[in-house]
Amino acid sequence: MAAIDVVARASETTRGTDKKRWALVVIAVAQLMIVLDTSVVIVALPSAQRALHISVADRQWVLSAYTLVFGTLLLLGGRLADYLGRRRMLGIGLLGFATASALGGLAQNSAMLFGARALQGAFAALMAPASLSLLTVTFTEARERARAFGVYSAVAGGGVAIGLVLGGTLTDLASWRWTLLINVPIALVAAVAVRRVLTESRIESRSGYDLRGSALVTAGMFLLVYRFTTAGTDGWGSRVTIGLLGAAAVSLVAFVLTELAVANPLLPLRVIIDRHRGGAFLASFFVGIAMLGTFLFLTYFLQATQHYSALKTGFAFLPLSGGIVFGAAVASQLLPRVGPRSLMLSGLALTTAGLLLFTRLGVASTFASGVLPAEIVMSLGLALTFVPMSSTALIGIDRRDAGVASALVNATQQVGGSLGIALLNTVASSAAAGYLAAHAGGVGSAAAASVVPAATVHGYTTAFDVSTVMVVVAFVLTATLLRGSRRAAQTEALPELGAEMADAAA
Repeated sequence: MAAIDVVARASETTRGTDKKRWALVVIAVAQLMIVLDTSVVIVALPSAQRALHISVADRQWVLSAYTLVFGTLLLLGGRLADYLGRRRMLGIGLLGFATASALGGLAQNSAMLFGARALQGAFAALMAPASLSLLTVTFTEARERARAFGVYSAVAGGGVAIGLVLGGTLTDLASWRWTLLINVPIALVAAVAVRRVLTESRIESRSGYDLRGSALVTAGMFLLVYRFTTAGTDGWGSRVTIGLLGAAAVSLVAFVLTELAVANPLLPLRVIIDRHRGGAFLASFFVGIAMLGTFLFLTYFLQATQHYSALKTGFAFLPLSGGIVFGAAVASQLLPRVGPRSLMLSGLALTTAGLLLFTRLGVASTFASGVLPAEIVMSLGLALTFVPMSSTALIGIDRRDAGVASALVNATQQVGGSLGIALLNTVASSAAAGYLAAHAGGVGSAAAASVVPAATVHGYTTAFDVSTVMVVVAFVLTATLLRGSRRAAQTEALPELGAEMADAAA
């Protein structure tokens, strides 16, 4: 009889392990679609612009409509997942994402495409915090948690580069429309799998919804991300920019005051005042400022200076993507052994080194000597940073706050990335103009044409300088706010996830 019990328990353990593996696959697929759609349309944009007669001034909204709505609604999406069920919100998000992708792929005019991209962003704001919080409450043992976050970080970090490759391939072999339509079958299959392999998780008791806080943070985030997106066109010193940024600040301050006063806040401040978790969120924000702008200017360098095609540019990012995937696997093994602080500091140091290599690029630089070494170093650094950063932001979180904490991981990167692109665009343009003025007697002189390539690359490398500073700031914050306990990485995986989760893990 005892032998039968042992066999039964072993069989049950095997089934539980298999189910967790499939759960990780579904979560990874959902996250991959979210990240891919940030970049997959970049390479396809010229084709879509010609097909739908989109103006040069309006073409940015193919990208910005998605990121604007995504960044604006993330926090609200995280709280809805906490209240209404994380599995349910992930399923709804996948179905909505499939519908929005179909509308975008079948768009007949620019307005339809912009609207579909905004709708994708809204449903992505449901999917992202739901998937990450499900990862948090599903994988509770330290080692399996580290492996799960390794997979998640590989997908999150490498997805942008994969999106560039996929966008170029689909556009060349089929049509720009397939950069959106490909989401439909994948999202539908994932939505079915969600109900089969994931267990529902939600807050069981609550006293009501924080409607005022939801309205304030949504308005504040919208104004903030919108202004970051358009400030490069309107000017940072314009009345519109200053007015909207001021309104965003007022809304966000009012939101914080509201959260301190209400009984059931949208964002409980206990989520962010923890020293280690707050440090991880701040590091995520500054790395976000540096990274999206870096990818953008590296794309410009490859296409405008090296004269790469869109497809070749996409493939040039493969070493970066591969390095992140490999580094994430290494980081997931090291995290339980060395702890998050040492791993993050090592990763941020490598990321800084990679960016410093990018600052050395010149007009005559080749891919093999100039770009590839920097990509490899930076990709390993990003992987060693992302895995412990995501884990630290969510480790030890109260189960009822898993969704909103997961939303903050994405929101810090999204808002940081929006700020980074706007800031670095301004820096690069100013640096290029200054270089022309110093070396050709002024932007409008006849001699200026001969130094335009060098001025343009100087603008890129100056932007890389600023990105390097942002990562150094993240390094200092990590060194200051995170403690270096290996024991913490092993023992803090289970606190406050709920008695039933602890019992299951035991």
